[in-house]
Amino acid sequence: MGAGKKKKWLKFRHRVVRVVLGPPVHLYCRLAYGIRITKFREQEKRPYLILMNHQTAFDQFFVGLAFRGPVYYVASEDLFSKGWVSSLIRWLVEPIPIKKQSGDVGAVMNCLRVAREGGTIAMAPEGNRTYSGKTEYINPAVAPLARKLGLPIVLYRIEGGYGVHPRWSDAVRRGKMRGYVSRVLSPEEVAALTNEQLCAVIEKELYVDDTVAGGVYRHKRSAEYMERAFYVCPHCGLTEFYSKGDTVTCRRCGAAVRYLPDLRLEGIDRPWPFDTTTAWYEYQSQFVNRMDTREHTEVPLFTDTADFIEVIVYHNKKLLQKNAAVSLYGDRLTVGDRVFRFADISAVAAVGRNKVNLYVEKQVFQLKGNPRFNGLKYVHLYYRDKNVQKGEFDAEFLGL
Repeated sequence: MGAGKKKKWLKFRHRVVRVVLGPPVHLYCRLAYGIRITKFREQEKRPYLILMNHQTAFDQFFVGLAFRGPVYYVASEDLFSKGWVSSLIRWLVEPIPIKKQSGDVGAVMNCLRVAREGGTIAMAPEGNRTYSGKTEYINPAVAPLARKLGLPIVLYRIEGGYGVHPRWSDAVRRGKMRGYVSRVLSPEEVAALTNEQLCAVIEKELYVDDTVAGGVYRHKRSAEYMERAFYVCPHCGLTEFYSKGDTVTCRRCGAAVRYLPDLRLEGIDRPWPFDTTTAWYEYQSQFVNRMDTREHTEVPLFTDTADFIEVIVYHNKKLLQKNAAVSLYGDRLTVGDRVFRFADISAVAAVGRNKVNLYVEKQVFQLKGNPRFNGLKYVHLYYRDKNVQKGEFDAEFLGL
């Protein structure tokens, strides 16, 4: 091998790993998630770009079980910053790293490299698991990327994942899921579409709203940790919630709502204006999008306690301060005695269930809260302030 020549991304061991781990992983997915996976029989011996909606932490396994051979997943840098665990994952399946919520030219180049080597690539164009039950915002940049790769596109739908395991919960419920190929687009079909048309097709085929699909999902702690996703009360505005069993309660005004097995919401002590978490989440986003963040710079909107961590990207993490005091304002956040002005932050991203990444120049910092920590509000208020500062008061995008 000549000096400077890159090693191949695709390795024979990836095929071995797929063959050896496929059956036990399939059994686990069936038992734990109750999912029915439809095999993609038309795969033949060609690579694809798989685009999927994102509902659970196990979505990549559902996709992999539907296809023969290894699949190379685009994954956020948090997966690659866990020391030896990340090294093991890389050795086993070699995911394609991408910096969350930021333009990552390196990720695009790696996707092109994998495609040239004949590998099948999978990604979730939402970039985030749904908090509400419906498919989240899909970045239009997925269309030109898909076109550039030149692969046939498989649109893969996962249904029931929010019901079985919502992002805000630790509990996996008993219920039905399914994963299947919704549509396949040949390179010729892709070439005949504009980027806007292609994005519209992707959005249509990947759109799912579990809260109106009529499924039933049972667990005695069905509402536990819903406060990770919701911080606006329809009765009193910005607040904090507390969950227990199947109930979530506003700490500010005491309004309580029950989360039912069919994913509907039911007011307990007074009427609740939303039937579903999707409707409640949309109201929450609209509430934030009516805020003028410039009016909230003197008194913090929220205070939290979280571990303050520096992410050494693609290596490990370094704890900077345990149980740091965090205050969130309309234009900044403070962590201990450090101030992070939104104007100096390039992106804020929700990671997992109770973590937030702050991208500041070439550094990545992370807030990891307690199990009830709501990181979503940091993302929403950061992007709202960005829109306000640009004078785009009617902009609706809040980061995911």
